[in-house]
Amino acid sequence: MARIEIHPETAREIDDIREINVEAFRDHPVSRQTEHLIVDALRANGALEVSLVAVTEGRTVGHIAFSKAVVGDSESDWYLLGPVAVLPGVQGQGIGSALVEFGLEELRTRHASGCVLVGDPGYYSRFGFSTFPDLSYAGVPHEYVLGLLFTAASPCGSIVANKAFEIEP
Repeated sequence: MARIEIHPETAREIDDIREINVEAFRDHPVSRQTEHLIVDALRANGALEVSLVAVTEGRTVGHIAFSKAVVGDSESDWYLLGPVAVLPGVQGQGIGSALVEFGLEELRTRHASGCVLVGDPGYYSRFGFSTFPDLSYAGVPHEYVLGLLFTAASPCGSIVANKAFEIEP
């Protein structure tokens, strides 16, 4: 596998990021194909707190986004991971995992309370994500609502994401 470089997005990579999200989710069974629109809206709203790209052999091949989220009535610093996308031709090579790990480390340096997401527990458990009895996301089955603690306070209540996640196709 080629070396993976991860860095914060630059203005010249915005079109690549859009294309990566379109291609990665084109045939995804539970996607509404709005991931690229979500990232654009987060950026436009000034809510794209952490936006990282993965580059290999001079080509931008992956992207991950983190935005602030409200968890219950907590006033702590919670972040929501998503979307994360890797071009189909290079999936399965550790690029997505590297983006997740790098992004989570960035959140730790920001002294975040933790990170929440909606996703596959089989994939995200490798990073320490798990379900919590009182953590929910409207309209999503409980087993797909995951959290990762950076502090001692467990996430409790409903996750409220940025309005960008409500965007329609």
